[in-house]
Amino acid sequence: MFDIAVFGSLFLTLFVIMDPPGITPIFLALTAGRPAKTQRRMALQAVAVAFGVIAVFGLLGQQILDYLHVSVPALMIAGGLLLLLIALDLLTGKTDEPTQTKDVNVALVPLGMPLLAGPGAIVSVILAVQNADGTAGQISVWTAILAMHLVLWVTMRYSLLIIRVIKEGGVVLVTRLAGMMLSAIAVQQIINGVTQVIQNS
Repeated sequence: MFDIAVFGSLFLTLFVIMDPPGITPIFLALTAGRPAKTQRRMALQAVAVAFGVIAVFGLLGQQILDYLHVSVPALMIAGGLLLLLIALDLLTGKTDEPTQTKDVNVALVPLGMPLLAGPGAIVSVILAVQNADGTAGQISVWTAILAMHLVLWVTMRYSLLIIRVIKEGGVVLVTRLAGMMLSAIAVQQIINGVTQVIQNS
């Protein structure tokens, strides 16, 4: 009732794409200045949003893309542009949002999507669900998805200890580094999307 090869393959793929160690400085930068309780809640919200998006696309992904006439490369380019806008805000220090919505917004966008539930993860899950053979394959796929999101939550939840060590000056440095990393990820995602469009044309 469980295929360890399918589980391991998808888990490793999602680990590389979602990159829990790499998401840590971005999470710290986006949640800096909030109370610890709020930061912990945001970590849980971000993972819940990511899982919800991944689950929906895992169940209905190909039908959604076909219905909207959206190609995977277009999804990649759109996600890249959104990440680039967030990266520019981090690099310039313009990360403030209205008090009433900033906690929810950061947890949903960009943490939940497109950082965690980005085009790469969505496409990988769609393909894994489509290629899974029988009940054992499906159980293995969804177990891998759950396990990956648990790893993401634990990584973000306990990365908050770092803030206590690096203090305010360190947070500013982490914010700038996160902006640089995020801009590089965004540009690479846009390039990959454009390359696929050219190859498919």
